[in-house]
Amino acid sequence: MHPNNRFVAHTWMRNLEMAKKNSDPTQLNPFKKGEKGVIHAVIETPAGSRNKFKYDEELGVYSLSGVLPQGMMFPHAFGFIPRTKAADGDPEDVLVILDEPVFPGCVVPSRLVGVIEAQQTEDGKTERNDRLIAVAASSRDFSDVNSLEDLNDNMIHEIEQFFVNYNKEKGKKFKVLRKRGPQQAAKLLKKSLK
Repeated sequence: MHPNNRFVAHTWMRNLEMAKKNSDPTQLNPFKKGEKGVIHAVIETPAGSRNKFKYDEELGVYSLSGVLPQGMMFPHAFGFIPRTKAADGDPEDVLVILDEPVFPGCVVPSRLVGVIEAQQTEDGKTERNDRLIAVAASSRDFSDVNSLEDLNDNMIHEIEQFFVNYNKEKGKKFKVLRKRGPQQAAKLLKKSLK
């Protein structure tokens, strides 16, 4: 290999490592500075996608982690809140209601509007797997939504059914326990902060 090519390759690898360290979305501040009640939601899977994307901390990139069957898709953007750890050991999940789809890795300043409290059963083992629900802070179509109660009942039912069916596809059982408002969502988030 030509010495210049080695230098370029070495520099590229060093820059890639630095970029990984500086752009790890799991290490972002979970709250938007200067805006009370606004969180950072890191989107992994956009609304309308059959592909399920997940941030791979080891690789430092978003990778494909599954594909939904024909006719099934994510109803809203799905991702996580940085610097949190949920009961399942992963960052806290969040479903973000937006006016238009966004791309994997997009950070969406959002307001928590509630939580779907649920339990998930796999191989006879049951654990909590709550789903935080948020609305994009800059949304035009959902700017007046402050609580799950402000959403259409059909929309909530469809979100619940999506999670039931999504887990069923993976051989798991997802049981909705109850729906709670933004105060409970904020309490759950606070509890999961690292």
